[in-house]
Amino acid sequence: MCGRYELVDGQRVFIRFRVTNKVPPILDNGDVRPTQQVFALQTDHVLSLMKWGLVPSWAKDPSVGSKMINARAEGIESKPSFKKPLRYQRCIIPASAFFEWKGNPGAKVKYRIARKDGDLFGFAGLYEHWRDPNTDGELTTCTIITTQPNELVAPIHTRMPVILLPEDEDHWLDPDMSEPEEITSLLRPYPADLLMANPT
Repeated sequence: MCGRYELVDGQRVFIRFRVTNKVPPILDNGDVRPTQQVFALQTDHVLSLMKWGLVPSWAKDPSVGSKMINARAEGIESKPSFKKPLRYQRCIIPASAFFEWKGNPGAKVKYRIARKDGDLFGFAGLYEHWRDPNTDGELTTCTIITTQPNELVAPIHTRMPVILLPEDEDHWLDPDMSEPEEITSLLRPYPADLLMANPT
Protein backbone atom coordinates (compact mmCIF):
# COMPACT_ATOMS: atom_id res chain seq x y z
CA MET A 1 0.00 0.00 0.00
CA CYS A 2 0.96 3.63 0.00
CA GLY A 3 -0.08 5.32 3.22
CA ARG A 4 2.49 8.08 3.62
CA TYR A 5 4.38 10.32 1.25
CA GLU A 6 6.06 13.71 1.15
CA LEU A 7 5.92 16.75 -1.06
CA VAL A 8 8.73 19.15 -0.30
CA ASP A 9 9.98 22.09 -2.35
CA GLY A 10 6.45 22.08 -3.68
CA GLN A 11 6.89 25.14 -5.88
CA ARG A 12 8.73 22.87 -8.31
CA VAL A 13 5.37 21.23 -9.04
CA PHE A 14 4.31 24.17 -11.20
CA ILE A 15 7.24 23.74 -13.59
CA ARG A 16 7.70 19.98 -13.38
CA PHE A 17 4.04 19.25 -14.17
CA ARG A 18 3.38 22.34 -16.33
CA VAL A 19 0.48 23.55 -14.19
CA THR A 20 -1.88 25.81 -16.15
CA ASN A 21 -3.99 27.35 -13.37
CA LYS A 22 -3.28 29.48 -10.33
CA VAL A 23 -3.42 27.82 -6.92
CA PRO A 24 -2.21 28.87 -3.45
CA PRO A 25 1.48 28.29 -2.68
CA ILE A 26 2.28 24.64 -2.03
CA LEU A 27 3.67 24.35 1.49
CA ASP A 28 6.22 21.65 2.25
CA ASN A 29 4.71 18.58 3.88
CA GLY A 30 7.10 15.83 4.91
CA ASP A 31 4.31 13.56 6.16
CA VAL A 32 1.25 13.56 3.91
CA ARG A 33 -1.39 11.29 5.44
CA PRO A 34 -4.69 9.74 4.35
CA THR A 35 -7.81 11.96 4.63
CA GLN A 36 -5.68 15.11 4.26
CA GLN A 37 -6.16 17.54 1.39
CA VAL A 38 -3.62 16.75 -1.33
CA PHE A 39 -2.69 18.30 -4.66
CA ALA A 40 -3.67 16.38 -7.79
CA LEU A 41 -3.17 17.17 -11.46
CA GLN A 42 -6.12 16.69 -13.81
CA THR A 43 -6.70 16.97 -17.55
CA ASP A 44 -5.12 20.06 -19.16
CA HIS A 45 -2.63 20.16 -16.26
CA VAL A 46 -5.09 21.78 -13.88
CA LEU A 47 -3.92 21.40 -10.28
CA SER A 48 -6.64 20.89 -7.65
CA LEU A 49 -6.97 20.05 -3.98
CA MET A 50 -8.67 16.75 -3.17
CA LYS A 51 -9.21 14.71 -0.04
CA TRP A 52 -7.07 11.57 0.00
CA GLY A 53 -9.43 8.59 0.26
CA LEU A 54 -11.83 8.00 -2.63
CA VAL A 55 -15.56 8.25 -1.96
CA PRO A 56 -17.59 6.72 -4.81
CA SER A 57 -20.31 8.97 -6.20
CA TRP A 58 -22.93 6.42 -5.13
CA ALA A 59 -21.70 6.05 -1.53
CA LYS A 60 -24.17 6.87 1.21
CA ASP A 61 -21.51 7.98 3.68
CA PRO A 62 -18.19 9.75 2.92
CA SER A 63 -16.47 7.86 5.74
CA VAL A 64 -15.83 4.98 3.30
CA GLY A 65 -13.04 7.10 1.85
CA SER A 66 -10.72 6.24 4.73
CA LYS A 67 -10.75 2.63 3.47
CA MET A 68 -10.00 3.57 -0.12
CA ILE A 69 -6.74 5.47 0.05
CA ASN A 70 -5.31 2.93 -2.40
CA ALA A 71 -6.66 1.01 -5.39
CA ARG A 72 -4.97 -2.22 -6.46
CA ALA A 73 -3.99 -2.18 -10.13
CA GLU A 74 -4.83 -5.85 -10.54
CA GLY A 75 -8.46 -6.09 -11.67
CA ILE A 76 -9.06 -2.37 -11.15
CA GLU A 77 -11.01 -2.10 -14.40
CA SER A 78 -13.80 -4.30 -12.99
CA LYS A 79 -14.06 -2.92 -9.42
CA PRO A 80 -17.34 -0.98 -8.94
CA SER A 81 -15.63 1.85 -7.04
CA PHE A 82 -12.87 2.34 -9.60
CA LYS A 83 -13.96 1.28 -13.10
CA LYS A 84 -15.65 4.58 -14.01
CA PRO A 85 -12.90 6.85 -12.58
CA LEU A 86 -10.31 4.66 -14.32
CA ARG A 87 -11.83 5.49 -17.70
CA TYR A 88 -12.79 9.11 -17.19
CA GLN A 89 -11.33 10.59 -13.98
CA ARG A 90 -7.62 9.96 -13.78
CA CYS A 91 -5.19 12.25 -11.99
CA ILE A 92 -1.53 12.54 -11.07
CA ILE A 93 -0.54 13.13 -7.45
CA PRO A 94 2.87 14.86 -7.23
CA ALA A 95 5.35 13.68 -4.61
CA SER A 96 9.02 13.93 -3.76
CA ALA A 97 9.16 10.56 -1.93
CA PHE A 98 7.01 7.88 -0.33
CA PHE A 99 7.52 5.90 2.85
CA GLU A 100 7.28 2.23 3.76
CA TRP A 101 8.12 0.35 6.95
CA LYS A 102 10.01 -2.92 7.28
CA GLY A 103 10.23 -5.24 10.26
CA ASN A 104 8.12 -6.45 13.13
CA PRO A 105 5.62 -4.30 15.07
CA GLY A 106 7.48 -2.22 17.61
CA ALA A 107 10.76 -2.55 15.74
CA LYS A 108 9.93 -1.32 12.26
CA VAL A 109 12.37 0.70 10.20
CA LYS A 110 10.99 3.56 8.12
CA TYR A 111 12.33 3.87 4.58
CA ARG A 112 12.19 6.93 2.37
CA ILE A 113 11.94 5.97 -1.29
CA ALA A 114 12.68 8.65 -3.88
CA ARG A 115 14.16 9.22 -7.30
CA LYS A 116 17.95 9.06 -7.40
CA ASP A 117 18.11 12.34 -9.29
CA GLY A 118 16.01 14.12 -6.66
CA ASP A 119 13.27 15.07 -9.12
CA LEU A 120 9.57 14.95 -8.30
CA PHE A 121 7.45 12.09 -9.55
CA GLY A 122 3.74 11.52 -10.04
CA PHE A 123 1.58 8.75 -8.61
CA ALA A 124 -1.15 7.39 -10.87
CA GLY A 125 -4.41 8.33 -9.18
CA LEU A 126 -8.16 8.37 -9.65
CA TYR A 127 -10.62 10.96 -8.42
CA GLU A 128 -14.34 11.12 -7.80
CA HIS A 129 -17.01 13.67 -6.91
CA TRP A 130 -19.46 12.93 -4.10
CA ARG A 131 -22.49 15.08 -3.43
CA ASP A 132 -23.90 15.35 0.10
CA PRO A 133 -27.65 14.64 -0.14
CA ASN A 134 -28.31 16.80 2.93
CA THR A 135 -26.40 19.95 2.02
CA ASP A 136 -25.89 19.45 -1.74
CA GLY A 137 -22.23 20.24 -1.12
CA GLU A 138 -19.64 18.47 -3.26
CA LEU A 139 -16.59 16.59 -2.03
CA THR A 140 -13.74 15.71 -4.40
CA THR A 141 -11.61 12.76 -3.32
CA CYS A 142 -8.78 10.69 -4.77
CA THR A 143 -6.92 7.42 -4.41
CA ILE A 144 -3.39 6.25 -5.27
CA ILE A 145 -3.09 3.13 -7.41
CA THR A 146 -0.67 0.45 -6.19
CA THR A 147 1.06 -2.43 -7.94
CA GLN A 148 3.57 -5.20 -7.35
CA PRO A 149 6.89 -3.91 -5.95
CA ASN A 150 10.02 -3.60 -8.03
CA GLU A 151 13.34 -5.17 -6.99
CA LEU A 152 14.22 -2.26 -4.71
CA VAL A 153 10.93 -2.10 -2.81
CA ALA A 154 10.20 -5.85 -2.62
CA PRO A 155 12.48 -6.49 0.41
CA ILE A 156 10.68 -3.65 2.23
CA HIS A 157 7.01 -4.06 1.29
CA THR A 158 4.70 -6.23 -0.80
CA ARG A 159 3.15 -3.26 -2.66
CA MET A 160 4.27 0.05 -4.09
CA PRO A 161 2.49 3.04 -5.60
CA VAL A 162 2.27 3.23 -9.37
CA ILE A 163 4.75 5.97 -10.31
CA LEU A 164 4.23 7.10 -13.87
CA LEU A 165 7.19 7.48 -16.19
CA PRO A 166 7.43 11.15 -17.25
CA GLU A 167 6.74 10.17 -20.86
CA ASP A 168 3.50 8.46 -19.78
CA GLU A 169 2.09 11.35 -17.73
CA ASP A 170 0.32 13.18 -20.58
CA HIS A 171 -1.04 9.88 -21.83
CA TRP A 172 -2.45 9.10 -18.38
CA LEU A 173 -4.26 12.44 -18.27
CA ASP A 174 -5.53 12.20 -21.87
CA PRO A 175 -9.37 12.17 -21.72
CA ASP A 176 -9.49 10.45 -25.11
CA MET A 177 -7.80 7.36 -23.67
CA SER A 178 -10.70 5.34 -22.30
CA GLU A 179 -10.01 1.73 -23.26
CA PRO A 180 -9.25 -0.25 -20.07
CA GLU A 181 -6.53 -2.35 -21.73
CA GLU A 182 -4.63 0.73 -22.85
CA ILE A 183 -5.03 2.44 -19.48
CA THR A 184 -3.97 -0.54 -17.37
CA SER A 185 -0.87 -1.05 -19.53
CA LEU A 186 0.57 2.00 -17.73
CA LEU A 187 0.07 0.50 -14.27
CA ARG A 188 3.43 -1.14 -13.78
CA PRO A 189 6.29 -0.92 -11.26
CA TYR A 190 8.66 2.02 -11.65
CA PRO A 191 12.20 1.01 -12.74
CA ALA A 192 14.17 0.06 -9.63
CA ASP A 193 17.41 1.55 -10.95
CA LEU A 194 15.89 5.04 -10.96
CA LEU A 195 14.95 4.94 -7.26
CA MET A 196 16.79 4.84 -3.94
CA ALA A 197 15.56 3.63 -0.56
CA ASN A 198 17.14 4.93 2.64
CA PRO A 199 16.21 4.30 6.30
CA THR A 200 15.19 7.48 8.11
